[in-house]
Amino acid sequence: MNWTLFIFVIAYLLGTLMIGVWAGRHIKTTSDFALAGRNLPLVMIITTTFATWFGAETVMGIPANFVQGGLHEIVEDPFGAGMCLILVGAFFAARLYRMNLLTIGDFYRQRFGKGVEVFCSVAIILSYLGWVAAQITALGLVFNVLSGGEISKTLGMLIGIVAVLVYVVVGGFLAVAWTDFIQMIVLVIGLSIIAVFAADLAGGADQVMAFATSKDMFHFWPAPTFKDIAFFIAAGITMMLGSIPQQDVFQRVMSAKDARTAQTGAMIGGTAYILFAFVPMFIVTAAVVVMGDTALQLAANDYQKVLPTFIMGHMPMVMQILFFGALLSAIKSTSSATLLAPSTSFVENILKNLYPAMSDRQLLVAMRVTIFVFAISVLLYAVYMKGTSIYELVSGAYQVTLVGAFTPLVMGLYWSKATTQGAVLSIFLGVVTWLLFHEQISTWGEVFPSQLAGLGMAFVGMAAGSLLPQWLPNHHSHTHHLPPKAEQP
Repeated sequence: MNWTLFIFVIAYLLGTLMIGVWAGRHIKTTSDFALAGRNLPLVMIITTTFATWFGAETVMGIPANFVQGGLHEIVEDPFGAGMCLILVGAFFAARLYRMNLLTIGDFYRQRFGKGVEVFCSVAIILSYLGWVAAQITALGLVFNVLSGGEISKTLGMLIGIVAVLVYVVVGGFLAVAWTDFIQMIVLVIGLSIIAVFAADLAGGADQVMAFATSKDMFHFWPAPTFKDIAFFIAAGITMMLGSIPQQDVFQRVMSAKDARTAQTGAMIGGTAYILFAFVPMFIVTAAVVVMGDTALQLAANDYQKVLPTFIMGHMPMVMQILFFGALLSAIKSTSSATLLAPSTSFVENILKNLYPAMSDRQLLVAMRVTIFVFAISVLLYAVYMKGTSIYELVSGAYQVTLVGAFTPLVMGLYWSKATTQGAVLSIFLGVVTWLLFHEQISTWGEVFPSQLAGLGMAFVGMAAGSLLPQWLPNHHSHTHHLPPKAEQP
């Protein structure tokens, strides 16, 4: 075991725990806990939205997919994920901010009623299992590598989730925002320095770019066939649209001090994510140039170890400290908010419906307990799914919200004729169609992507369920309070 490196990592973890405890002193209400009191400045909204997606898959998963299949293999993330934040800023942030909601589930209740609220909240909560499990899996790998194998991946997962759990339970989203701010500075500086050093090892940045060009890694667009185009679009929209009705995205944007800050911060954060995701891609490509077939074999068989192996085997101690500091920053920034988000949704949109008389203090306690329970569930799920790639865990997480929750959100905000019947039929047709096309149920999904089929039928369901009752005689369509129209920014 490299004790110097290990001590630096532990010290870094303890430092973030202290920040969480400090932030916890300012938590008085559920709004403080869930949205940091809606008082964060632009710079912190940028760093916390940037940190939304910059996790384990960005540092280790995306680069391995890139070196194996080029840009075509990563349309979902970072391109889809980054565009999600840009779209949230452009079309959703201002309207939702002015509604003064605690969770995204609150929108569904106000617009369509409690039934839609509960279903969409359950879908959102379940989608986080794969996402958080990917981060916990990566934490287990980090401790396994740092200890030279003396700490098993499972024990490493346990250590990692405890480290994140403490400051999230104590400090809520305020702790997440502050640690995101610090961790993103560490990440950007650390990976930028490592990229320069990696380019030098590879004989210069031009050599790395020449290698990537020779392997056709910059190929992006699909073959001009219906099937290839359909699957390409489906991959792109899974995170681009499926992540919009997500509580962690909502929390980060809604914690801004005003609507303009929410709007601008999300758009800058999304753009920065897409651009900076190329840095770890560049580093891994440089690793392939330096390590040759060894790196390609790792990418094919155990891609999660490409970067750690390259850093540990070819770079000095200071670079190793920078790398693991940056890697832990990426993982912890994502896992912290994604532990908090589903727990907040559960308490506000499910538990509160079961026990409506709960006081704000009781709700705050319930949120903290739920975070602990969800963390244990995620740990068990991560152990059960051990061996599944981080990229697969993440990319499969948002199909349910894409087919079930996206259409009611966008149509509820932008179409005044959308009704509760329309939302219910949209959810039903979207989810059922997605299941019918799912590869584990039928072969239809081999011909046409399940999430694209589900999304199309969700829009059909919304239109039919909202309009048909209005065309019938003596109709009684159910609508709820429409959200206020957004003011021009």
